[in-house]
Amino acid sequence: MHAMTVRSVATAGLMCCANSAYAHVGFGPTVGFSNGLLHPIFGIDHLLAMIMVGTFAAQLGGRALFLVPASFVGSMAIGAALGVFGFKFGLAEFGIASSVFTLGAIVACRSHLGLISAMTLVALFGLCHGHSHGTEMPESVNGLAYAAGFMLMTAALHAAGISIGLLITRITGRYGDVVMRSLGAGVALVGAGLMAVAM
Repeated sequence: MHAMTVRSVATAGLMCCANSAYAHVGFGPTVGFSNGLLHPIFGIDHLLAMIMVGTFAAQLGGRALFLVPASFVGSMAIGAALGVFGFKFGLAEFGIASSVFTLGAIVACRSHLGLISAMTLVALFGLCHGHSHGTEMPESVNGLAYAAGFMLMTAALHAAGISIGLLITRITGRYGDVVMRSLGAGVALVGAGLMAVAM
């Protein structure tokens, strides 16, 4: 019985090591997708900016609900391709940090930019975020699967931001305004700290 227990433990240990190594080196059909899916949520800068894009779109309403997030995702794909192919963009990290500050400040101030201006602004920020995703892509993963993962998660974070924005707008009176401004101000404060670090 003792010998069987030892063999069982040893076998389980070897299986765990094999699985760990399998995941670590990046093999397997889903590792690229999962890496891309998790990348935006493991950075507070990506996470907050993408949620704020959705909240900003909810503030604008109408066609902006779709077009503003779509502008971010589309330009992010371009930025990722530039990063993968080695295009150097020294201000990308500062651009990411400033996107958190700017989008938070816009939400806090309840700024109603025109649709084209809003799309252009978030597209510029999307390039910076995409460049980061591209340059940080592990070499061992499938590039298309990785891109599909981070684009899907980005769209999900935009949807979360839209939901937050629409929910807050349903709060009547000055309390809804206070909540929205407080949310934006808090994000802008984090963005200011990120900008200080990135400088």
